[in-house]
Amino acid sequence: MTMNTLQFYIDGAWVDPVAPRNLEVVNPATEESFARISLGSPEDVERAVRAARRAFPAYAATSVQERLGWLERIVAGFRARLPELAQAMTMEMGAPITFSTERQATVALFHFEEALRVLAGYPFEERMGSGIVRREPIGVCGLITPWNWPLNQVASKVAPALATGCTVVLKPSEIAPLSSLLFAQIVHEAGLPPGVFNLVNGDGPTVGEAIAAHPAIDMVSFTGSTGAGVRVAKLAADTVKRVAQELGGKSANIILPDADIRAAVVAGVHACNTNAGQNCQSPTRMLVPRDRRDEVFAAARDAVAAIRLGDPMDPASTMGPLVSQAQFDKVQQLIQSGVDEGATLVAGGAGRPPGLERGYYVRPTVFGDVTPDMRIAREEIFGPVLSIMSYDDEDQAIAIANDTPFGLAGFVQSPDLERARRVANAIRAGRVYLNGAPFDRSLPFGGYKQSGNGREFGVFGFEEYLEVKAILGYGN
Repeated sequence: MTMNTLQFYIDGAWVDPVAPRNLEVVNPATEESFARISLGSPEDVERAVRAARRAFPAYAATSVQERLGWLERIVAGFRARLPELAQAMTMEMGAPITFSTERQATVALFHFEEALRVLAGYPFEERMGSGIVRREPIGVCGLITPWNWPLNQVASKVAPALATGCTVVLKPSEIAPLSSLLFAQIVHEAGLPPGVFNLVNGDGPTVGEAIAAHPAIDMVSFTGSTGAGVRVAKLAADTVKRVAQELGGKSANIILPDADIRAAVVAGVHACNTNAGQNCQSPTRMLVPRDRRDEVFAAARDAVAAIRLGDPMDPASTMGPLVSQAQFDKVQQLIQSGVDEGATLVAGGAGRPPGLERGYYVRPTVFGDVTPDMRIAREEIFGPVLSIMSYDDEDQAIAIANDTPFGLAGFVQSPDLERARRVANAIRAGRVYLNGAPFDRSLPFGGYKQSGNGREFGVFGFEEYLEVKAILGYGN
């Protein structure tokens, strides 16, 4: 790392924290510290918010062309440093280097490219009725992001905020902060006016809560657990600021009887284990026809056998460790709960994988004969654990899929697109993938129910950062 990781980026400069308080950054593959950051305080947040508040009027008044120029320079800097960004994420949160390069860093870049596309053609003013409807930047935005997709979540918030003319105070996860510090360098080199983008490291109870409650912040966008999201919303309520949240998930993957069962199961297992299962929209509940149980279990075992756990810096590894000891312990407890509650252990299980005694590695685990009342069917595990549940007919499959407090994503497998669409329409979730459809950065992402509110990505994510003003009596 070339920067001083103990500093924050505030008002266009790297600055020391008000009061020194350090945190070791641990490599989850080695369990050893490899860097240190400073943990900020409410005073650091205050300094960043004042800078963003001062910068807002002038930045909000910049032209679309000016903002396009800054975003283009960020994209260029991002592309130039993509290998460095990928390596930082592998070291801080354990994603295999191939995945960090091809997905973690690249998908983050997509959000800036998408913000450029939307900004270039967005109608900030439209004639309507007897006047015009004008969309204006909401103001100072507090952005609180998680560790599982460190740059993706930063970019999905920062890109539209900057594109719309907002100013930003960012708190990345203190567990995986180094890629965001590199990103701040890229933003600085792009030449944004001082105060437009600010970064303060810190933990949730201190810096996160100071951001959520700050009266001079107009909007807070949070990605993380549902419990933490509730806390953010309560703190934000006192100042009636806008709150956008992308929270937990327990997504169902409905494999309909006419699907290629083996292919669908294998794909579903691998999707559940992507990023070591540390994805909010992972298809962690696989719903299969009851009479195909044995075929499903055999395919799931074969899929797990193909996963290559190992050193995340080895390009051959397809799964690395979980992010931390705390996450490892949580996942182990939930795997044990599946055994204790009587689910059938199809693959994996508790304990460390053979030959990986160091690092927060977990055995990719599949449970069968899971019932809706089990913890592994109800709680977000956030690890490589799949629950296979059986259904008797399509209506029962939909009912099981919707029997959850979450509603982030859903998945449906069937060669009959009209049938798949009918099932997708019935799933209470913000995004449904049919037949392994790929990621699309232009389509909205966000949840129903306790998976959050608001949307990210594309024009929907762009408009989260805009206020709507009606001007009546103009041009009658």
